[in-house]
Amino acid sequence: MQVTNVRIKNQTFLLHPLKAVFWEEMSCLLIADLHLGKAAHFRKQGIPVPMGVTDANWDRLISLLIDFSPARVLFLGDLFHSAYNHICDEFTDLVKQFSHISFELVIGNHDILEKDFYLDNNIIVHDPILEIGPFQLSHFPLNELSTKQYNIAGHVHPCVRLRGNSRQSLRLPCFWFGTKQAVLPAFGLFTGMAVVRPSKEDQVFVIVEDSVVEV
Repeated sequence: MQVTNVRIKNQTFLLHPLKAVFWEEMSCLLIADLHLGKAAHFRKQGIPVPMGVTDANWDRLISLLIDFSPARVLFLGDLFHSAYNHICDEFTDLVKQFSHISFELVIGNHDILEKDFYLDNNIIVHDPILEIGPFQLSHFPLNELSTKQYNIAGHVHPCVRLRGNSRQSLRLPCFWFGTKQAVLPAFGLFTGMAVVRPSKEDQVFVIVEDSVVEV
C-alpha cells in the first residue's frame, strides 16, 4: 500500500490507505470514527447488513497495529456506535492481546458507554480535547482555532466529489488538511461520507484503492 507523508508543525504524519494516520515522532496511530457495533445495531433493528463488514474492520485495525507497532492508539471519537453489545467484549479482548499498546479515546457523540467501562478495560479516556505539544486532538472539529496549536479531528466523515468529462462523478474519502485544522476520514467501513469544499490553501488527499493521492 502507498503511504503519503505530511509535515505539520515540524512533525511527520503518514497517511495510510486504510484511513488511519501514523504520527512518527510520537509513535502514535490516529483513527477517527470506527463505529464498532454499528452493523450489529442495524441488524437488531431488522436492517440487513453483510456480516463481513465487522470482520473487515477488525482485519484492518489489527493489520495497522502489526505493521506500525505503535506505542499509542488514539481514537478520535465514535469508537463504538451505540450501547453495549458483544462487539465491546471483542474490542476489550483486542486491547488485552495488544497490552503493550496504550489505547486511548477522545470521547465522541456516539461514545455513550459509562466511562467506568473504559477504565475497567484499560482504555484511557480524554474528554473533550487531548493536547499534545502543538496539537489539539478532538472528535468534533473545533470552531475556535488556536493561533499556536493545530487541531486534528474526525466526526465529519469527509469526502470529495471528482467529476469526469462525461458527467461521471465519484465520491472518495479523504484526509483534509487546512492551515489550522485537519479532518480525518471515517475508519469504519459501514459509515456515510460528507462532501467537503476545501479552500485553495488546503491540502486534500483522497483514498483510491491501495493509495493515498493528493488532489
